[in-house]
Amino acid sequence: MNASVAIQVLPSVATNEELIPIVDAAIDYIRSFNLNMEVGPFETTIEGDYDTLMEIVKGCAKVCEEAGSPGTMVYVKINYSDEGVLTMEEKVTKHRMEE
Repeated sequence: MNASVAIQVLPSVATNEELIPIVDAAIDYIRSFNLNMEVGPFETTIEGDYDTLMEIVKGCAKVCEEAGSPGTMVYVKINYSDEGVLTMEEKVTKHRMEE
């Protein structure tokens, strides 16, 4: 794994009733790649090969359009190193509350 990406899609729709199914379609699209991922309240984080992650980023706006959004803002944070990057687990485990 040489990259991780945090991606947020913001469809240009008027109501939450329109927004939620479009965001869900983007999450389902990301999930279809069977990569390690975590859905958060503001963004979805995925880990994998850089080129695959960029394919996913590119496809998210198209998926939102196909799901009914007339336009979509896509915000992306990319962590890349040919040497490999820290996993989500390595970054956050010590900060999670024990249940």
